[in-house]
Amino acid sequence: MDHVTMIDGLLDPEAYPHPVDDIVHLQTHISSILLTGSRAYKIKKPVDFGFLNFSTLDLRELNCRREVELNGRLAPDMYLGVEPVRFDGERVTLGAGDGEIVDWAVAMKQLDGDRLGVGVLERGELTPDQLADLVDILVPFYRNARRGPDVDVYGEVEAIKFNTDENFVQTESYIGKLISRDRFDHIRDWTNRFFAEHEELFARRISEGRIRECHGDLHLDNIFFYDPPVVFDCIEFNDRLSCGDVAMDIGFLAMDLDARGRSDLSRYFVDRFIEASGDEDLRKLLEFYKTYRAYVRAKVAAFTSDDPNLNEVEKRRNRNAARHSFGLAYSYTGGTARPPLVVFYGLMGTGKSSLARYLREEYGWHVISTDVVRKQIAGIGQATRVWVPYGTGLYSEEMNELTYGESCRRAGSLLDAGLPVAMDGAFKTNEQRQVVIDTARAHGADVLFVQTVCDPEAQRQRLEARQVYDTHSDGRIELMERQRREFDPPAPDVAHLFEEFSTEGEVNETRARVVSHLQNRGMLDRR
Repeated sequence: MDHVTMIDGLLDPEAYPHPVDDIVHLQTHISSILLTGSRAYKIKKPVDFGFLNFSTLDLRELNCRREVELNGRLAPDMYLGVEPVRFDGERVTLGAGDGEIVDWAVAMKQLDGDRLGVGVLERGELTPDQLADLVDILVPFYRNARRGPDVDVYGEVEAIKFNTDENFVQTESYIGKLISRDRFDHIRDWTNRFFAEHEELFARRISEGRIRECHGDLHLDNIFFYDPPVVFDCIEFNDRLSCGDVAMDIGFLAMDLDARGRSDLSRYFVDRFIEASGDEDLRKLLEFYKTYRAYVRAKVAAFTSDDPNLNEVEKRRNRNAARHSFGLAYSYTGGTARPPLVVFYGLMGTGKSSLARYLREEYGWHVISTDVVRKQIAGIGQATRVWVPYGTGLYSEEMNELTYGESCRRAGSLLDAGLPVAMDGAFKTNEQRQVVIDTARAHGADVLFVQTVCDPEAQRQRLEARQVYDTHSDGRIELMERQRREFDPPAPDVAHLFEEFSTEGEVNETRARVVSHLQNRGMLDRR
């Protein structure tokens, strides 16, 4: 039985050996989680990513039982055991009974989702005292965790480098999509230099007994902030990912707090752990393991974005998460290169879309067209022509604000990954342009506004020709002068970010002038 069909069967409340009213189905890249009210069940997907292998029924049962065993260290009251999933030829059921065993589920007590770390943080309820309580649990956990020669091997440079090399190999296919080539190379080279320059530190960590069977996945969504906190969902499927330096776990939670905008709590958590554990050397490894953890998070999100069982919204969310985490890893390595954000703006029919498309086709830039975004928000096909009075309907002030806000959100996601972005839109007001400038600042981008201009008669001829074809632009001759009257000149305080280019004459000449200008500004590599 395939995984999707089995899960569909388990969405029936009658499939369970206890009363169930509603069922919530959650997914990760490796598991399906079913919340039934009193119990939660986790079923592993039949996947093989190399670093984990759940491809057979026996392997899934083995890993389910190991998951219960290992999580008993920090969450013994939460993990209840392993239950079979059965199929009798008609119905899928869970637990004892008739039918062939088609899979296995980890059974857990369902705790209050409002106490999960991310929600607690987002509501502003996570306090230093709660992190101190967490440290009080973690310090004895690591002190008592399994150690010895069979664990120490995972603290050796060769073993750690195997993991980082694997990350880089497995993410090469995402270069240019979720991370830029420059950032990929920078993170990889920085990582390898760190190994070469800190061999003695890695060796000392082994001799001091800092290599343990850790949690392996210590982040906010694996912690319920009760009193005391409950830490769950450790890695069970691969010793080389769960066994390692204690700094690997601490760096993960510190990175997670950084990623969610609370570097103050991140610093407090690290300082408190070092004080309580006496592990001063941990600080020397912190940036390395934060980089490693951010990169692993990006990799997992990238893998998840390829899951055929997810809808397009979930895939897009994971692509954006991957870009953000790749960007965070880059920042930890001291990377300072600013990705370019070029805004081709101006009156309708002046040639801005043509220049944006050229950068995409010839240089691999990502293009965000406000015309496309506007129609996606409205649920209208991109090639559908919309005829409405100026400033109304699809082009009302409210819709303009939504369009430019969403366009900038998408741009920010791409910039986080270091990817070059061209935006294509009118951006007729300084308020609309300021949203772009704020986005560039927030995401560390080098921004330039390129205004395309041409003779009004040439503009009129282009609009006449455009109306013959199906395009996703709704520019029309009768709107041309109204838009011209309402077009703001650049604000004086940001005028240095604006350039003007005539698009009259030969197309190739215009493209060459724009490309040369971007190259001179360091925003485009010379070929």
